[in-house]
Amino acid sequence: MFELTLLAQEAEVELLSDALMEVEALSVSVEDADADTEHEEALWGEPGMPVPREAWQRSTIKSLFPDEAQALEAVTLILAQDWAHDIHVQGIQAVDEQDWVRLTQSQFQPVPITDAFWIVPTWHEVPAGARVAMRLDPGLAFGTGTHPTTRMCLKWLAQHADAYAGQPVLDYGCGSGILAIGALLHGAASADAVDIDPAAVDATLANADANVAHLKDAQGRLPLRVGLPDLVGEAEGAYPVVLANILATPLKMLAPLLAGHVAPGGHLVLAGILARQEQELTDAYAEAGFELRVANEEEGWILMTAHKQVARAG
Repeated sequence: MFELTLLAQEAEVELLSDALMEVEALSVSVEDADADTEHEEALWGEPGMPVPREAWQRSTIKSLFPDEAQALEAVTLILAQDWAHDIHVQGIQAVDEQDWVRLTQSQFQPVPITDAFWIVPTWHEVPAGARVAMRLDPGLAFGTGTHPTTRMCLKWLAQHADAYAGQPVLDYGCGSGILAIGALLHGAASADAVDIDPAAVDATLANADANVAHLKDAQGRLPLRVGLPDLVGEAEGAYPVVLANILATPLKMLAPLLAGHVAPGGHLVLAGILARQEQELTDAYAEAGFELRVANEEEGWILMTAHKQVARAG
């Protein structure tokens, strides 16, 4: 187990903490960087009232990763974000091995996406009234349904199943495979799921086998292909729905590629975007021929969608 320690100013703490969870940190903790000095600050509020500030002027953020390579990859991705110029790396070090996965799992409860659609860890009973339940446990790949970006994508899938029923979908940056599996559970004929992380590929296969094994064909094949991005290559206009729940900077870089995968009449669904980044994404995808709009918002994160027009003959 490796601990990544970062130093952040007050304004970046909440955003950095969310980003660390997005890049698969097993846990995140925030401490006063000036603790035990003359500059130490105490943060508290009146009973029943919110604290006056969410973080210290200078905070130390510590996050745990399964190995050093994942910690390095995570900090590299975060430092590439346009808001991270005041984030400083204090170190990456090995820590005593503990059963962090089990400790993390104990924090997870069933997550309602809609009244009828729930994400349920395997150690919990399926809630009464859940007509669609995905069994998903926390693991090394991001995507357990607890983060607002994931919930908004899943809610879109549940509410727009008629847009892709009986057709293929693409989950780009699949993490745990939660979006591809959600689409299959709501009637997609097949799903392609890609990620740059081999651990995500393995997690997606395992989660798909646990949730959609009943959809295997006569040869025992799942209606799902999963692999690195070259799995789909230059499949132009192949998908009625393309989903990408990553972060704003890679979403901007991927605009031509993702837009190119959407079939005429199809939908583009993007998440991992902060509300203040709306215009950046709008501009990036306008250049790719898409008019993004905000379809949902939770806790400062937004879901942006666009519909690809069908070319008219003549």
